Amino acid sequence: MVKIKDILKDRILVLDGAMGTMIQRYKLEEEDYRGTQFENHPSPLKGNNDLLSITRPHIIKEIHAKYFEAGADIVETNSFGGTSIAQDDYDLASAVYDINFQSAKIAKEVAQEFTQKEPNKPRFVAGSMGPTTRLASMSPDVNDPGFRNVTYQELVAAFSEQAKGLIEGGSDLLLVETITDTLNAKAALHAINEVQEELGTDLPIMISGTITDASGRTLSGQTTEAFIVSVEHSEPLTIGLNCALGASALRPYLQIIRNKGNCFVSAHPNAGLPNEMGEYDESPEQMAAQIKVFLEEGLVNIVGGCCGTTPEHIKAIAELVKNYQPAATLA
Repeated sequence: MVKIKDILKDRILVLDGAMGTMIQRYKLEEEDYRGTQFENHPSPLKGNNDLLSITRPHIIKEIHAKYFEAGADIVETNSFGGTSIAQDDYDLASAVYDINFQSAKIAKEVAQEFTQKEPNKPRFVAGSMGPTTRLASMSPDVNDPGFRNVTYQELVAAFSEQAKGLIEGGSDLLLVETITDTLNAKAALHAINEVQEELGTDLPIMISGTITDASGRTLSGQTTEAFIVSVEHSEPLTIGLNCALGASALRPYLQIIRNKGNCFVSAHPNAGLPNEMGEYDESPEQMAAQIKVFLEEGLVNIVGGCCGTTPEHIKAIAELVKNYQPAATLA
C-alpha cells in the first residue's frame, strides 16, 4: 500500500470540509439522532452529530462521498466530539467506542470504493479527535483561576478509548485537531502512543492547532512557535492550523510552522469569519483565492476546510492545488 508520507513529497493533498455544515443541510430532528438504537434514551440527543454514525450511517456515508467526489484525498471521521467527556453532555459515554469504530468504518468503506475506482489517487481516512468540552490548563470559573474541571489522567483515558475505536475501525491516520489548549493535545498524543503500542500499530499523526485571535496565540496563551515545540516530540506527520480564523489570517502563522517545524504543514481554515447569525459567507471562489497565496508561497502540504466549508469549497481548492508544488520541509 502506498504510504501517505511518500505521496506528500510529490504533491499537495486535499482534506475534506466541514461535517457539521453538511449535516445541517439534512434538517434532522430528534428522532433522526435517536434511531432505533437510542429510542428510549432518557436525555435529548438532537445535535449530537457524532451519534449519526450509528443511527443514520447512510447520511455520513453520503457526506464522505460528496467530499471525495469534490476531489478530497483525505476525509475526517465523524468523531470530533467522540470522547466520553463530550458525550457525557448527552449521557452517552457508554457509546463512545461504537461511535468512533463506526465513524472510521463508514469513512473507510467510502475511501476504499473511491480508491478502487481511481487506483492512482488513493483515498485516506483521518480519525478526527477534537479538543473535548473541557480544558486541562484553564479554569471555567473566572472567580477561581486555580480550579480545573478535568484532569490530565481523565483526558488520557478519554482519548485512549476514542483512539482505540478509530484505529480498530480502519483509520489510516489520526488527526488531533482544533487544539485550543496544548495540554489537552499532549494528553491525546500520550493516549495515542499508548494505544498504538497496545495494538501494535503505527498510524501517522496530524496535529492541528487553533489561533483564536489577532494576537496569534492559542486560547491557552501559546504562540505558534511554542505550540510547535510542545508537540513535536510526537514526531507527527503534520503540524498545522484550523478553524477560528479565515484563510488569509492564518498565513503568517503557517509561515512560522513551515520555517520552524520539522514535518509537513497542514491548514484547514474556516470559510471566513462567522456573521452575526453565526453563519459563514465566504464563497468557494473567495476562499480559493486566499488559499492560492498559501500555494504560491509554498506553505502547505495538506489543505482543506473547516467551519462553513462544503464540497463546493473543496472542489475549488482541489482544482487549485493541481498547479502547485507542496511546501519544502525537512520531513
